[in-house]
Amino acid sequence: MRRRKVTYPPAKTATKGPPPVLGATDPRNPLGRTVSINLDAIGGRSSISRGDKVRILTGLYAGEAAVVESEASGVIPAVMVRTESGRTRRSRTVDLEPIRPGSSTAEPPEQVPADS
Repeated sequence: MRRRKVTYPPAKTATKGPPPVLGATDPRNPLGRTVSINLDAIGGRSSISRGDKVRILTGLYAGEAAVVESEASGVIPAVMVRTESGRTRRSRTVDLEPIRPGSSTAEPPEQVPADS
């Protein structure tokens, strides 16, 4: 009597073929993920120090006024700020703008439209 050949199902970890072709705008495409680095951030802003009132220019709390609580030195100078709503955030000093005494903290500076 002849023995029948044993066949096993393919492993679950086996590849199911080549990966799909991703478009340039597809977020899963690693070639489409480009990052720009602001080299001016290394210099920072020396005019910002502990206790100063600043406006956050970018990020989660953009446009909010805050007070500088602490400074962190490093390759890119950063500070810990506390917003008027009581939230804290570490931010690069180039992403902050000093608020002059006597100016309104409720409104961010007006954007002047560019002439086209």
